[in-house]
Amino acid sequence: MDTLKREALSQRVQLVKPSGIRKFFDIINTMPDVISLGVGEPDFVTPEHIRQAGIRSIEQGHTQYTSNYGMLALRGEIASMLNRRYGLSYDPATEILVTVGVSEGVDLSMRALVDPGDEVISLDPGYVAYEADIVFAGGKVVPVPAYAKYDFGVRAADIEAAITPRTKVILLGNPNNPTGAVIPRAELEGIAKLAQEHDLLVVVDEVYSRLVYDTEHTCIAALPGMRERTILLDGFSKAYAMTGWRIGYVAAPKHILEAMLKIHQYAIMCASTMAQEAALEALRHGEDDVRMMHDSYDKRRRMFIEGLNRIGLPTCEPRGAFYAFPDISGTGMSDEDFAEKLLFEEQVAVVPGSSFGAAGKGYVRCAYCTAYEKLEEALVRMERFLKKRQG
Repeated sequence: MDTLKREALSQRVQLVKPSGIRKFFDIINTMPDVISLGVGEPDFVTPEHIRQAGIRSIEQGHTQYTSNYGMLALRGEIASMLNRRYGLSYDPATEILVTVGVSEGVDLSMRALVDPGDEVISLDPGYVAYEADIVFAGGKVVPVPAYAKYDFGVRAADIEAAITPRTKVILLGNPNNPTGAVIPRAELEGIAKLAQEHDLLVVVDEVYSRLVYDTEHTCIAALPGMRERTILLDGFSKAYAMTGWRIGYVAAPKHILEAMLKIHQYAIMCASTMAQEAALEALRHGEDDVRMMHDSYDKRRRMFIEGLNRIGLPTCEPRGAFYAFPDISGTGMSDEDFAEKLLFEEQVAVVPGSSFGAAGKGYVRCAYCTAYEKLEEALVRMERFLKKRQG
């Protein structure tokens, strides 16, 4: 019977392992007094004026489908924002698609672009959904490691070494989850040059683009020659504390967006009307909220990274997102053992680095988007955990 059950499932589904993040998330939900540094969930509540926009949408009876593309007013605001930030011009009628979070955008990109056997270069470590979406599309994942000695910022030379005649797409997360790395502009320029020389497409996930510290965010789509070969993904979950609203967007050349729309309209129809109206309010009146949350994360980042290094867990300084990626190899434990023992002994939840790719072995991801006081207490517990093993 077990054989019959396995044979009923597609090979692609069987190739994809369950998310290591969700495994720990399920465990901590059963445990009291856990300080969760596991899930990338802002501890801020969605700002009041944004919540009220969603409520008004329901109260006013705006509960019907929108266009498959999403509300034109929202697409117009997205287009205006991208023009202000990057000088990019997208037609809101045909080059912007509202999605159910950035996660849907990644999935749509892979299914619209990748044929069976096509190779997709993806950063390692990288967000857990990237590899899965490539596999679901029938593509072959070609991981390119990022190294701590370069602060986990991927180098164009390493991407170049991975390019073959079967390469079709370069998939980037910038800033990166789980490392918090921001790809330096010089390396992005090198990647852009490679994409043009080898006629490749670039899919870039920029959901943390508003959470960048001590440096300037560069959008690869805005580099010369890259608008027409870049699929730009972004959303509202992280910068506006709107994770549960599930709202994101794609900006891409018309012929690519039409292909993505074809999948979106059959699988999803449209993003939630209420979430779209809340997103519209966020873009129009949420800039102060973004700045406030950015500055709060930055304060936590500085304290927490200093603390990890002080207690003996070497950690590169993350320049974006809200993740630290400490090296735990000096403890003699695997990243999975470290995470499990820390959770059950000290009630601090982190995610094994190997959940994000082979290059993540020996590291754990810590999300510092929880309260400052909880981060301080987490450091106390983690130091106690390490001292027990040193004694």
